[in-house]
Amino acid sequence: MRIFKTLSYAFVALATFCVLTSALPASKGKISPEKIKAASLAYDLAAKDGKVTYKELKTIATDFKGENLTLKEKIALKVFGSKIAKKQSAAGTKSQLVALLLCGFLGGLGVHRFYLGYTWQGIVQLLTGGGCGIWALIDFIRIITGSLKPKDGEYDVTL
Repeated sequence: MRIFKTLSYAFVALATFCVLTSALPASKGKISPEKIKAASLAYDLAAKDGKVTYKELKTIATDFKGENLTLKEKIALKVFGSKIAKKQSAAGTKSQLVALLLCGFLGGLGVHRFYLGYTWQGIVQLLTGGGCGIWALIDFIRIITGSLKPKDGEYDVTL
């Protein structure tokens, strides 16, 4: 009987989560390029100090939408706001040369994957010795050509 009760609570929690996080269209009509530019500029101004607060994000989103945010939109902004702010501040902080050197000297250990933000792939490379060196060689070539980029954006310094 306890299992049934626990499963029913889990089901209700999952259903509530799905309903509250369901995607909504941003607007009913087309979004003008001026609105996108204004929202982007407002976000850049808010992110100058490296931190964006929930209040600033809410103001930008309300101005972008042109009306008050719904409860679902407020919850989504609260949940994903920190991820949005982290992505903006962390983007472009990696050097292609550093990744290349790490891959060249420590490729079998997967250190370059950790550096680029691919933690699980780094662990797998560490355990397999870089796929017996083959995976490390492929990564070396991909870093040189620029097809292996940091997980959260582009390189800040390229070759």
